[in-house]
Formats: sequence, C-alpha cells, structure tokens
Amino acid sequence: MTQHALRLKKNADRRLKAGHLWLYSNEIDTDATPLKAFAPGEQAVVEAANGKAMGVAYVNPHSLICARLVSRDPSQRLDRSLLVHRLNQALALRQRLFDTPFYRLVHGEGDLLPGLIIDRFDDVLVVQLNTAGLQAVAAELLDALDKVLAPRAVVLRNDTRGRRQEGLEPGVEVVKGELPEVVLLEENGVRFAAPVLEGQKTGWFFDHRVNRAWLNGLVAGKRVLDLFSYVGGWGVQAAAHGAREVLCVDASAKALARVAENAALNGLHEQVAVGEGDAFEALAALKADGEQFDVVILDPPAFIKKRKDIPAGERAYAKLNREAMRLLGRDGLLLSASCSMHLAPERLVDTVRGAARHQDRHAQLLFQGHQGPDHPVHPAIPETSYLKALGVRVFRD
Repeated sequence: MTQHALRLKKNADRRLKAGHLWLYSNEIDTDATPLKAFAPGEQAVVEAANGKAMGVAYVNPHSLICARLVSRDPSQRLDRSLLVHRLNQALALRQRLFDTPFYRLVHGEGDLLPGLIIDRFDDVLVVQLNTAGLQAVAAELLDALDKVLAPRAVVLRNDTRGRRQEGLEPGVEVVKGELPEVVLLEENGVRFAAPVLEGQKTGWFFDHRVNRAWLNGLVAGKRVLDLFSYVGGWGVQAAAHGAREVLCVDASAKALARVAENAALNGLHEQVAVGEGDAFEALAALKADGEQFDVVILDPPAFIKKRKDIPAGERAYAKLNREAMRLLGRDGLLLSASCSMHLAPERLVDTVRGAARHQDRHAQLLFQGHQGPDHPVHPAIPETSYLKALGVRVFRD
C-alpha cells in the first residue's frame, strides 16, 4: 500500500532518534507535507528534513500530538501482522510476571502500541481505542486478539477523554462473544467482580497491585479507612489480610454496592462497612464524631488533568492529606497516592511532609511505590510514568 510522507522540520527528528514516539503539529514541515492532506488515522512514512525515512506513524491532523510512531521500519505499517507481533511481545512479558491471567495486557506507548489499552480478566478482554489511528485498525486488532488469545468476550470501552480529544465518538459495546454474568479477577489472593461495562476506566485498576500488596502486610488487627474506595480494591484486600474493621467511603452508590458484593465474595461482609459521600465531607464528619483509624488510604482520582490545574490540584492534595492525618491515632499509617501525571513525585512527598508538620506530627517515609510492571514505562516518554504511592508512618512524640 502506498503511504504518504510526513516530513519533519529541520532538527525536529531529535526526539524520535532518542526513542520518543510522538510528533507534534509544530514539528511538521507543512509546506512540504500539509497536515490537512491526511485523513484522521491515516498512516504515513515519517521523514527527517533531509528526506531520510525514520519509520511509520499514524496521523491525526486535528490533534496536538499529530502523529504517533508505530514502527521504525519504513516498510512496516500497523496491520494485523504487526499487531499480532506486538501482542505476543506484551503477552510474553505478562506471562513472565504473573501466574494468573489478570493484568494490563497492553499499556499504550509502554508496549509500543500508542493509543491502545487492553486489560485482561482471564478470557474477557476490555479494550480502549484512544486514537484515530487505533480506531482505523479496529477490525485488524480484533483478528489479532483472536489469533493470540482467542478470548471468550471482548468489550470496547470507547468512552475515554482521549477519544473526545481525537474527535472520536464515545461508546461501550461487547464486540465479541457474551459476557459471563460476573467478570471475576484475582489480585493478591483476593477475588473481585469487575464492572467492565459501567465501571471506571476498564472496570478495575491493576496499576496499584504492588502497592496494595505492600500495604496488605501491615494491616492485620488494624482499623482501616479507605477513601475514594471505588469497588474496594484497597479496603477488601485489607480485610482479607487481617484488618479487624474497614470503612470504605465513595461518592458512588453503585461503587459501594460493588464493595459489599466483593466483601461477601470473600466472606468478609462482617469486617467491611461502607459510607456514601464526598471524601472531604466524610473526613470532616468522621473527625466531628471522634473517629480514629490506624490506617488511612487515600487513592483519589486525578486532581491535576492539565498543567494549568497544577496550583489548584496541589492545594487539593495538601488539604486531603492534612484532613486524613487528623483521623490517625498517635502512631498511624497513611497510604497517599496520586494518579496525576502532572504531579511530580517529589511534590507528593512535600505535600505529605507539609501535612504532617501542619498537625505537629512526625512523618517517616516507609515506601515509595509506582505503577506495576504490567504498566511499563517508556523511558523516552515521561508521560507514561504517572502513578505514585507513599507509605508514611505518622506519629507524635
């Protein structure tokens, strides 16, 4: 198939040479290769300013990231063959890492498939096609998944913010097979039902697996508060690992109903209670009632979605950590997390430090976690490293 060329401006090839996969619209020589000549999702041979071919990318002329490299071989387009190859590479890594088939199978740029997310729940796959380039090869991708894994069911969760930015229509549908009545997963020895059709993201957050495993070893006999609990990933696991009492708080009644189901699924309904409401309001009410906890878990949604949100987002993280520490006993444990890519790890450490000093307490940093190995970081793309989790002892003299 003949492909158009996408010519870069002089010196605009430096990031690609360093390993990056993205091209921005201001890096394109639009006199030589006008972006308006490309249809969204069309593939092109990327050329340096001197005409040397550097690889193949798919293009979206309407996006700030106007092209994403899919191969450094100028003769290789993103098709069924390359998708099968990339999926096999991704599967080999996960099979090396995990004994059970519950994980993120494809993590976009981290697996050299920019724009593609696939979470695996045994024989059920939940797929997010976040770019026009992936949408254009959706049929080839489904064929490739059949060849590599032959899944029982495939769900497209095409309701992401990224699709809106790419000018793509949202939607959620089962595109292969039929879903079982309950889609189950196992994490750190605990079973969960994942709401893959109506839940957040793909229905589950595999990225915190390692961080939860660390906390699980410290909760036996403790009273635990899990804020922004979603369906109980942290709280139910804490109960399963010996916490004497867990309170899960979330603003979503549907999510809390799932918490109760997941607790019952593991025979933990007596240890796990739920509370519906805004996290900040819940913290204030619990303090007013004189409640105290041995462990508080903070795993909020991203308070910083864009760079312009950084000042307000950092204030929100600071307030959240301050108020959470007020509910800890004299010698408590705080698990403070952030999935905001724009919040630097050192800023989260500084936020926790400031919150402790605000309460005239000492803080000891015991653990610094990040996303699990099934969410590999592309070393040339800092944006692929987003998750932070701090385990902090907070105590008084």
